[in-house]
Amino acid sequence: MQSFDVTKWVNPNILELAVYTSARDEYQGVPGVMLDANESPYENGVNRYPDPAACALKSRWAAFRNVSETQAILGNGSDEVLDMIFKCCQVKGGNIVVPAPSYGMYEVLAATYGMETRKVLLDEDFSLDAERLLAAVDEQTRLIILCSPNNPTGNVLASEAIDQVLRGFNGLVVVDEAYIDFAASPSWVSRLDNYPNLLVLQTCSKAWGMAGLRIGAAFSSPAVIDLLRKVKLPYNLNVCAQEKALSLWNPEEVAAFVTTNQTQREIMTEALVQLSFVQQVYPSDANFILVQCEDAKLLMTYLLEQQIVVRDRSSQSLCNNCLRITIGTPAENELLLKSLRAYEKSIVY
Repeated sequence: MQSFDVTKWVNPNILELAVYTSARDEYQGVPGVMLDANESPYENGVNRYPDPAACALKSRWAAFRNVSETQAILGNGSDEVLDMIFKCCQVKGGNIVVPAPSYGMYEVLAATYGMETRKVLLDEDFSLDAERLLAAVDEQTRLIILCSPNNPTGNVLASEAIDQVLRGFNGLVVVDEAYIDFAASPSWVSRLDNYPNLLVLQTCSKAWGMAGLRIGAAFSSPAVIDLLRKVKLPYNLNVCAQEKALSLWNPEEVAAFVTTNQTQREIMTEALVQLSFVQQVYPSDANFILVQCEDAKLLMTYLLEQQIVVRDRSSQSLCNNCLRITIGTPAENELLLKSLRAYEKSIVY
């Protein structure tokens, strides 16, 4: 690729912005009498504003991914980080290019900011054709977003294809790695220094078990991170979320959970392919599996009657009659299989 000029990607108005500094940003010493931020002085544990940069958590996460803290920024879930990215790149008449099917929030954010979404179908096996994707790019393309492992298909996109996109597009390429901890392939965070136009999204919502805390992160070059800081809201991660995330930060425990999840994924896949109404179980590198069946709507209705909730993805490209099933606990998975076997017996062919 040509030398990536970050100023060509960002909205010119953002370039002119100065980073907003809150009261907590401006004072870096040991707090004594704090009369700077118009807070309540009466201590109850949450009367003070949180660290605006979530420094302790960011430091922990950056060290875990072996990158500099200047290469990271945290958000209220990775959705907020995506929103920061769109704020930075928004221009009138701009567009984004994404594979289809993929995570629907990309298109929602593009529409919110008045940008076109150009969808390029994945191949039938859900692999990425980099040449076809790059063919959809024009001079108004502001972003390419690749979800890997992909949602709702579950598969990791081939490293060679992502590399081709990164080298073929002289703009920002976002690799959304919400499910990367469940995959055998390494995170693209380890390759940030090789690609100045790469930004990697991650989250604590999946393998780390913190969906209720809403904590996500972006990893990129310091130049890109500095631009995102210009549009970040001042106190986007609250005190309780930061403290709870730090208390739950346990990579060894997460690794054990991931191993259990992967084992259960294999068990579920082997059991599902034995069911007569299941047409295909797609290979997955995530904590869910995509299952194509004869009648997804009918099966979904049956499972809901059993108070088992899965997600019908039939409206997505290439996903006709497909249900997305999250891997639960062993007990939950066995209950699902028991219900599916009962459904199989009730079918009249």
